[in-house]
Amino acid sequence: MARPKKEASLQLAEGPERLYQKLARQIFSELAAGRYAVGDRLPAERELSIQYNVSRPAVREAMIALEVQGMIEVRVGSGAYVRSLPSEADTPGFTVTAFELMEARLLIEGEAAALAAVHIQDDELAELERLVAEIDNENQLPGFSTKADHAFHMVIATATRNMVIRAQVEEMWRLRSASPNCALLLEKARTANIQPVVEEHRAVLDALRARDPAAARTAMRGHMASVIDHLLFATEEEAVEAARRNVATTRERYARAVKL
Repeated sequence: MARPKKEASLQLAEGPERLYQKLARQIFSELAAGRYAVGDRLPAERELSIQYNVSRPAVREAMIALEVQGMIEVRVGSGAYVRSLPSEADTPGFTVTAFELMEARLLIEGEAAALAAVHIQDDELAELERLVAEIDNENQLPGFSTKADHAFHMVIATATRNMVIRAQVEEMWRLRSASPNCALLLEKARTANIQPVVEEHRAVLDALRARDPAAARTAMRGHMASVIDHLLFATEEEAVEAARRNVATTRERYARAVKL
């Protein structure tokens, strides 16, 4: 497999472009230059992180951006492989990433929860209680649903009594499926069996019921930070592969026990 001859260092630069975009453009240029052939495996995440002096989450965002464009295919537990090479007319493009979206949600929904703690009404608290139970129920069903999770966050946004905040929260949820990058990462999360965590939603509800803005902000920000961690896990080659090995080992132990 061909490898770049020189190592590069991508440092943060002034301007709107994010680090993962710089890395995606660099790899895109290498694909266009013919340094990799279709079917080649790209260097592992750790290698790319060291080679370009970027964080591993930035590498994952870059890989997802290229995967969305059909340039590469990321195979769970195996790595990233070249799927197609850019033509002269192709240019790297970027959409809202799941990590950008979650950063925004952490900031906006954290403050929304604090404001909601001041204005929330008893009937809204009762609806949140019902939705926490519904989230738990949905987690037990086959498939993957975020209907109750979405409704939970929208009740809180509505409880702020601020239509601008409500509209912003609704737009962020729309972007979860409208952005190809977000949709792809959420699909990876589903594959990794990552589901809404009932206890995190319960903590937000308890803080709202106490009418405690600081506690509500902390609980919501903690929930959003946990979601980011889960998304990182869903894109972590080694973590996913380790989980698969653990499952396989458990199955082997069970099979041996049955034979005894």
